[in-house]
Amino acid sequence: MTKIEGIVRRWWAAAVVALMLAVTPCVALAQSVDPSTAAQAKIAQSLANELSAAQDPISFLVILDEQLDLQTVVSTASADDALERRKALYAALTAHAQQTQAPLRAWLDARGIPYTAHYLVNMLEVRGDLALAQQLAQRPEVERLARNPTVRGLDVIDASRPVWLTRVSLPLRSTNITLPWGLSYTHADDVWALGFRGQGIVVAGQDTGVVWEHPALKPAYRGWNAAAMTVTHPYNWFDAWGRDPIDDSECPQDAQIPCDDNIGSYHGTHTLGTMVGDATPMGDTVIGMAPDAAWIACRNMRDGFGTPSSYTACFEFFFAPFPQGGDKMTDGRPELAPHVINNSWSCPPVEGCDVNSLRNVVETMRAAGIYVAASAGNSGPSCSSVNTPIGMHDAVTSVGAHNNSGVIAGFSSRGPVTIDGSGRLKPDLSAPGVSVRSAGLTFNGQPTVNLSLSGTSMASPHVAGAVALLWSATPELIGDVDLTEQILLKSSTPISASNCSNVSQSPNPVYGYGNLNILAAVEMANAPVTLTVSLQNAGHPMVDALVMLTDIRTGFQYQQRTDENGSVRWGRAADNRDSAVHTDAAPPLLFTGDYDLNLIVGDRILPIGEISLAKGESLTLEKAITWLWFPLIVN
Repeated sequence: MTKIEGIVRRWWAAAVVALMLAVTPCVALAQSVDPSTAAQAKIAQSLANELSAAQDPISFLVILDEQLDLQTVVSTASADDALERRKALYAALTAHAQQTQAPLRAWLDARGIPYTAHYLVNMLEVRGDLALAQQLAQRPEVERLARNPTVRGLDVIDASRPVWLTRVSLPLRSTNITLPWGLSYTHADDVWALGFRGQGIVVAGQDTGVVWEHPALKPAYRGWNAAAMTVTHPYNWFDAWGRDPIDDSECPQDAQIPCDDNIGSYHGTHTLGTMVGDATPMGDTVIGMAPDAAWIACRNMRDGFGTPSSYTACFEFFFAPFPQGGDKMTDGRPELAPHVINNSWSCPPVEGCDVNSLRNVVETMRAAGIYVAASAGNSGPSCSSVNTPIGMHDAVTSVGAHNNSGVIAGFSSRGPVTIDGSGRLKPDLSAPGVSVRSAGLTFNGQPTVNLSLSGTSMASPHVAGAVALLWSATPELIGDVDLTEQILLKSSTPISASNCSNVSQSPNPVYGYGNLNILAAVEMANAPVTLTVSLQNAGHPMVDALVMLTDIRTGFQYQQRTDENGSVRWGRAADNRDSAVHTDAAPPLLFTGDYDLNLIVGDRILPIGEISLAKGESLTLEKAITWLWFPLIVN
């Protein structure tokens, strides 16, 4: 079978399975095993239908009942040290997976059944038939079985509907060498002028792979040693698919060597170029947001198709990098994890993608202090079209696409997210995503930085690169995903829209909080505010009172308990901040904005007042609290 035949076969297989799942009734399973009703309920109906129709063993996910409580682990590690949190989580997650999976793995090994173990979610990818699934469903440690479908991570080009990426006709060599418009629109070049170019930050891309020797990318590859002219791929590159002589014929047969199999669009190479590319050695310009950041990468798709298991495998590589062929449970090195991960792909639930597993994965990455940016999708302008993992999840910053005038692209997916019943606002931000110039290869295989693509796939790496710039400029934010996201949202250029919300306002389900402005973000981060609130009751300090500060624009909540003097403090003055030292005693950072100040008593939120804080402002409030039966009186 040729490479093209293999691609066509996968396309037809996906189409046939989708059709069969749509028309197959929920009938009793036909094979001889007769599981109990409770066990049968563990098997997702879509998986049961697929197994019933399959002629050969297929891949599916076995999710175990015992999932680790992340907050318990995080609470025992240093709150301000992302590396210590990540090390603690890696040790706990892998130990938990090894212990709880041991009986099941031994059972599978004894029967010669192939599987891949995961730890970010306590689950196994297994290959088998319906009878095996029914046997697994009867095991007490198994919570549920779900599909592991091969889905289109990148939509195919179809003129009848919006697409993930569109190639535009541009000359392969620019006549006028200018910065890609997205870099100047987001003011990345203004941040460079301040001396911040992403130095000290490692970004990652999980995508179709990367042409690592591209002149605009090679110098920034963490595995490249320019002084010695040597390269080290282990711990800097991972291929979740391995290598097949036919399916991966365009790649070296050694899976430890990077490649990008997305011939023509070079999607993974293009997105990395937008994050860190520097084409000045080619006689061109910087093409990436953070040209002094380093990069690592993982191939999560083969020919544009991925699976929940392949996406999870790349996240596990980034969480604690390990060599190709190594044991992720024992060979991982959390200290080599990237700071930021870009994700320009989707995993549609309508094609059988397991929503909950990928949600658990990205929540773990956030808990570990790794920033995850994701494309919102290209199913606009329909409302609630942000409906696929991972862009739909709260734990990631989801990015819509706008053009060079700042107007949202018609293809950019809109919120709110309704597929899970949450109604959450998505996208979070919008960024340049129309006719974005970046790295790739010409049709004769020569490196170019004039490959122009469109899609939210192109918007997301602008945000990932922006995080690298922000953390380079404000190192004390490194690993603090919550505050970093708050700064990006609050500093974005707000754009009102009424689509999908019936009220013209910002934020909204079209642009999110607005268009990315990394200069405003850096300026905000470097001009923090301080707020001290002292509470008294009958002339005495209110000790151990729970005080909540709520950002009026974003809804983000900061909570602290008063000390022995009845006081709480947020923020550190710019001249008193030390990025190298973090202690639990240091007050949390706070930035310009309008806030509601409240006292929490039991399940009641009692208002103290509304305050506005300008850049660099230091404010002290003294409030006398008079308790009556109701209401609370603040003087």
